[in-house]
Amino acid sequence: MLLEVTRPVQGGLRQEKKLDVVSNHIANANTAGFKRDVVSFDKEFKARMNTDFSQGPLRKTGNKLDVALNDEGFFKVDTQAGIRYTRNGNFTLDSNGILVDKQGNPVLGQGGAMILEGGDVNINERGGIFIDGEYVDALDIVTFENLEGIKKEGADNFIYEGNTQDEIPPAQVSVEQGALEGSGVKVVEEMVRMIDNHRMYETFSKSITTFDEVDGKAINDVGQLR
Repeated sequence: MLLEVTRPVQGGLRQEKKLDVVSNHIANANTAGFKRDVVSFDKEFKARMNTDFSQGPLRKTGNKLDVALNDEGFFKVDTQAGIRYTRNGNFTLDSNGILVDKQGNPVLGQGGAMILEGGDVNINERGGIFIDGEYVDALDIVTFENLEGIKKEGADNFIYEGNTQDEIPPAQVSVEQGALEGSGVKVVEEMVRMIDNHRMYETFSKSITTFDEVDGKAINDVGQLR
């Protein structure tokens, strides 16, 4: 009986985790550079999260400080917690003219943080930055041989669980200025997953309720026999 009860409990917990993941996907359907998660479970039913790094659609913005990666790689940002990696190229300038992300963290170039003041900014397909035609720096775009070491930190950033010396230049760098990479979430597909997961969750919940009722009846019957 214990094994029979455990199975629907574990199944319900798995479906609950899947619902949480799908809900997060839908909430970030409009987050630039967001990558969806793929949840799986090991033999002990512990959830394992893997990120789907498939290319998202590009959306033109016309903002010259918006940049999208149309291939592999990550932008690097310098946060108070250390170096982080992102696909969200929604950048701007702070009060000191430093190129920063939405949280105000400096975006790193080959020479570190970049000050972009004084003229017209153009970024070429290799990530090179020019002001009024004069070369300033290049966006520091990197990747890793093993992307399993990349873990999400919030909706925008990734952290690498290893040594930064593992960074390698992407085989192909393709930067588009005045555009952002859209979220990797397809809302219709996620809604279908949510409905399916919710139905399965309800099925397991009903099974647990049935076992509770059977146990309750058994206990009452034993009490009456006494």
